[in-house]
Amino acid sequence: MGYLLMLRKENKVRLDIKKTYKLYIGGAFPRSESGRVYPINDAEGEFLANPAQASRKDLRDAVVSARGALSGWAGATAYNRGQILYRVAEVMEGRSSQFVDEIIALEGATSKSAKAQVNAAIDCWVWYAGWCDKIASVSGSTNSVSGPFYNFTVPEYLGVIGVIAEQDNSLIGAIAGLASVLAGGNTAILVASETYPLPAISLAEVLATSDVPAGVVNILTGVTSELFPWMASHMDIDGLDISGLSFEQETAARTAGAENLKRIHRFEEYQSLRRIQTFMENKTVWHPIGV
Repeated sequence: MGYLLMLRKENKVRLDIKKTYKLYIGGAFPRSESGRVYPINDAEGEFLANPAQASRKDLRDAVVSARGALSGWAGATAYNRGQILYRVAEVMEGRSSQFVDEIIALEGATSKSAKAQVNAAIDCWVWYAGWCDKIASVSGSTNSVSGPFYNFTVPEYLGVIGVIAEQDNSLIGAIAGLASVLAGGNTAILVASETYPLPAISLAEVLATSDVPAGVVNILTGVTSELFPWMASHMDIDGLDISGLSFEQETAARTAGAENLKRIHRFEEYQSLRRIQTFMENKTVWHPIGV
């Protein structure tokens, strides 16, 4: 009897299970508190998905989450952070076909170019993972001073950093912004590409199944022009990577961010020490000789 029921089920037409693309805040995958979504089409103009459209409340929740995770992430050893980031690259490698399929669908890329972008993104993540325990040696120094003192300058994390991903690619720009911020000991809030947001949420699934502590990375999808003014004016965001903004939007972001002296920068290269160093502070320590 059970076998007959199985045969009857097999003869039915099976419906596809559509993927639900949500936000990533505090290690969880909530919908937007507003309930809003917005449509994303594939390269041929056909409907593809309804990712969540983040609200101002979602951004505030992400900032609270990032601030709460900061002390634990920044307090970990640089070696430990590097190992965790390398684990993310390992998981990405195992799910590379998923990223390739999403890039092909969204951008209309060929299989070869989509694979090239995914490989470049994974390599970029590994590159920044390797710098976690080396950046202090490159950016720090022992300073000559007059008197019986040792004087050291060491780089430290800046704090909570907002990253606005580039709009014209779906993965590599988001990876470069996130990995560089995390390598410096900061926590991050990423606003994914408005047009190509799906790989960023797939990246969130990778982060959730890796060893990255909850809250260290928060990923929002939605309308960039709506979200960036709130990020720029938020008093608990310490820095902003505006690589994904137009030059007109950059002016508005810098004006809004001036009130709390927010560190705001745009970057051209994906792999650059400047991306790490920009969102770090230099701390100088004096210590008496012989004590």
